[in-house]
Amino acid sequence: MISHLRGTLLEKHPNQVIVDVHGVGYEVTIPVSAYSSLPEKGVEVRLHIHTHVREDTLALYGFLRREEKQLFERLIGVSGIGPKLAITVLSGIAADALVTALRGNDLAALTRIPGVGKKTAERMVLELRDKLDGLAAAPAPPPATRMEEDVVSALVNLGYQRVSAEQAVKRALEKAGIGASFEQVFRQTMGLMQK
Repeated sequence: MISHLRGTLLEKHPNQVIVDVHGVGYEVTIPVSAYSSLPEKGVEVRLHIHTHVREDTLALYGFLRREEKQLFERLIGVSGIGPKLAITVLSGIAADALVTALRGNDLAALTRIPGVGKKTAERMVLELRDKLDGLAAAPAPPPATRMEEDVVSALVNLGYQRVSAEQAVKRALEKAGIGASFEQVFRQTMGLMQK
């Protein structure tokens, strides 16, 4: 089974990448949250891979962090959750926030994820609450400035996922520099989101 890929990023889309490893292009489904953390096309990328095999399908699911892969594998172990819903869950909420919600029995946070209803959220908490060892929630990120929050809000209103918007804004701020205006950061972020 494939558990790790290192190669050149040929294509990237919000939920999928193609990685060239010695002339073979691997199509890998990724959570939307990973998209904005990917390098530019043509640059080396490393992904932790879960290979999902069914009688009619062989699918690769990729993650930038080992903890995300482990969380994905625990999610697909929950009855009624397959790989597609597990990727949707990880796209809809940051991994550390998911761990916190599961440990804290926060059904409201879980049901805000597209595709997760009350019964699915209850099942996730029941089946995963005691299986999250080694997946400690990451420390909270520093609070966003008012301008960062405004840019994220504008992107969410345009239909982008909040997690990927927050990550893209951080990267745009690094490129734009201190003292950049809302417009500069917004345009920089839009450029990153559309690559």
